[in-house]
Amino acid sequence: MRLKMIGSLACAITLACAVLAQAQYGTAAEAKAMLEKAVAAVKADKVEALDMFNKGESGFLDRDLYPFCVNISDGVLLAVANPNGKQNLGKDVRGLKDAAGKAFGQEIYEAGKKPEGVISEVSYMFARPNDPTPVAKVSYVTRVGDIYCGVGYYKQ
Repeated sequence: MRLKMIGSLACAITLACAVLAQAQYGTAAEAKAMLEKAVAAVKADKVEALDMFNKGESGFLDRDLYPFCVNISDGVLLAVANPNGKQNLGKDVRGLKDAAGKAFGQEIYEAGKKPEGVISEVSYMFARPNDPTPVAKVSYVTRVGDIYCGVGYYKQ
């Protein structure tokens, strides 16, 4: 009986740890939902939306999920809440490469030029907010008028 109780307790602890670890990071579904919310905000008031995104307000910074937006005309980053991405605000992102040398900036830019309503996925390595270590990331990207926005989730 004692052995069964110990086994059950060990299983419960393992399950609880797995649930807590999962809750620490955003999921693919949550990233896509945030992108849809970001698109609606941009369509309602682009200037206000970009300001909210940069500040991480109104639910636009949730754990490691956050939107980013870029001008289609010149590739300039207009908004990002991730502290690791702030140094690129106002800069052309098309030249960005990840830790493995992949030109993800150009790939995201090309994905953002597709017609409105098309959501593309781009995979690359990028650091989480407040952690300099790059990890695998997938960003959902879509056009919204003269800009494109994206929200990514970290696969690890």
